[in-house]
Amino acid sequence: MDDVADRRIERGNQTRQLVLRRAVDLASVEGLDGLSLGRLANELELSKSGVFALFGSKEDLQLATIAAATGIFVEHVVEPARSAPPGIDRLRRTCDSWLTYSRERVFPGGCFFYAASAEFDARSGKVHDALVTARSDWLGHLERTALEAQQAGGVVPDADIGQLVFELAAFLEMANAESVLHDEFTCYDKAARAVLNRLRAVAVDPSELPDQA
Repeated sequence: MDDVADRRIERGNQTRQLVLRRAVDLASVEGLDGLSLGRLANELELSKSGVFALFGSKEDLQLATIAAATGIFVEHVVEPARSAPPGIDRLRRTCDSWLTYSRERVFPGGCFFYAASAEFDARSGKVHDALVTARSDWLGHLERTALEAQQAGGVVPDADIGQLVFELAAFLEMANAESVLHDEFTCYDKAARAVLNRLRAVAVDPSELPDQA
């Protein structure tokens, strides 16, 4: 009986991951409000009752989708830069990873969180709060990475880290917004140059950074 139960749990987990992978892609294009358990079941040719059993409500599905998107974001943006030691080059690599994540359309609609935040920024409730947390976590990570670079001697001591992070995030998000809206990709090169120029302006030793983006 235990083996049967274990197999049932494993099948449920696999189905949940399948549904959430499709949900994050759909939500990045059509919004979290566009998600429907029935639609996901039909598209994936799954039992509707089985899919409904995995998520108690549309809100539960939306929250699970945000959590799944967060995991994908960390995998593609946060983790790649961790191979570099703390310093200004790790900060640059983190920004580059974000641009690559958006440019390569890890989510078909560009940055999942940019799109979802625009959809829910003026609302209230659990979904809004989950998106606020996700965004705060990302900006907090970017700020910690910048502070570590400063502490490691890569960023000048008098640099305003909060202002630096605000500007870097703005460069990244502008590239994403322009690319998705106009379906063009030269904006990523512009953003990469803007990031590099901003970092060179606060670098103790600019030679630690590439000459060109």
